[in-house]
Amino acid sequence: MDHPLIDLINARIARADADGMFDNLPGAGKPLPRIDDPDTTVLNRILKDNGAVPEAVAVAHELSRLRAELLECSDRTERRRLIAEIAVMDTRLEIAKKR
Repeated sequence: MDHPLIDLINARIARADADGMFDNLPGAGKPLPRIDDPDTTVLNRILKDNGAVPEAVAVAHELSRLRAELLECSDRTERRRLIAEIAVMDTRLEIAKKR
């Protein structure tokens, strides 16, 4: 069943095209991005546009930061805490990779 306003919609699109409103748009002539899962495409785009990263990437960055901090640390108590936190983050990374 067509939308009740389909004729009006098509007329406005045709008028906009005739007026050149679709000329020189960003990405013109390029293929559309591949869609893996149409149900989550909008959500994934919103996340990406707002700087969200997959959990595995975020955990890997945090793990890298902790390892660098461990290299610079000389306090034994702090080193133990960092080693324990690195072990937890390693586990979280393995779990995130399996999702």
